[in-house]
Amino acid sequence: MAATYDFPSDLLAGQEELHQVRAELLALLKRLPWSVDPLDGFSDDHGWRKRERPASPGWTPDEQAEVEKLRQRERELAVFVTCHRYWKDVSGPDKVDARMNLKRAPEEPAPDPK
Repeated sequence: MAATYDFPSDLLAGQEELHQVRAELLALLKRLPWSVDPLDGFSDDHGWRKRERPASPGWTPDEQAEVEKLRQRERELAVFVTCHRYWKDVSGPDKVDARMNLKRAPEEPAPDPK
């Protein structure tokens, strides 16, 4: 039976925001051109598989700023979650198990409007 952990609400909120920021960053990166700088396309069939890329117009300054903003927030949240005071009371294999449980912690259910 897996252990249950009583994570503080700020740690849960930080982990949830970290998940959201990473999802936003991934979605943004998937939408952007493959290269930050404008580059010509290429086709290479000399390796074990053929590789092709279309020409990339590069990222606009606004797109670069948005990626940097999300990456900065991701770093801040990662530091907050991993250095939270909660972890000083958990040690050894329990810390690994607790961290994995935190990563999978469900969102708190919304209050019932009734």
